[in-house]
Amino acid sequence: MEESQIRRIFRASIVLKGLHALLECAGGVAIGLIGTDTVSRLVNALTQEELVEDPKDFLALHLLSWAQGFSVETKHFYAFYLVSHGLVKLFLVAGLLRNKLWAYPVSLVVLGLFIVYQLYRFSYTHGWGLVALSVFDVVVMWLIWHEYRVVRRSGQPSLGGTA
Repeated sequence: MEESQIRRIFRASIVLKGLHALLECAGGVAIGLIGTDTVSRLVNALTQEELVEDPKDFLALHLLSWAQGFSVETKHFYAFYLVSHGLVKLFLVAGLLRNKLWAYPVSLVVLGLFIVYQLYRFSYTHGWGLVALSVFDVVVMWLIWHEYRVVRRSGQPSLGGTA
């Protein structure tokens, strides 16, 4: 693969991380603003027809169970987690897109910590989305590491220049 292709993939992956971070922030704010009873009513409305049709529907039953256990404490945790996680990633994405040399190693450490936490959560939730997110993060880490080596070797940031 050519260096210019790797750089385009790097830039695209960083932009995707930034968009994901914005969605996390928006989701955290939304969760913080809605009440737990609203979540229960929404999930009930979404699963009611499916459960009438198939009372043993795996997804509907799990969603309903999750909504019934959605406490104020859970709501506060998810809101805080999503907003803080999103803000940290936005800060790092901004540093990478501005070619700040410190952003490369800091991003590697932070993404590594996120992966550890995601895999820890997977051990409890068995949510395959966490595995998919972790795999994507590993790919992004490789791209960051590669780009960091290129930038350090050349002495100039490569995102703003031409390949």
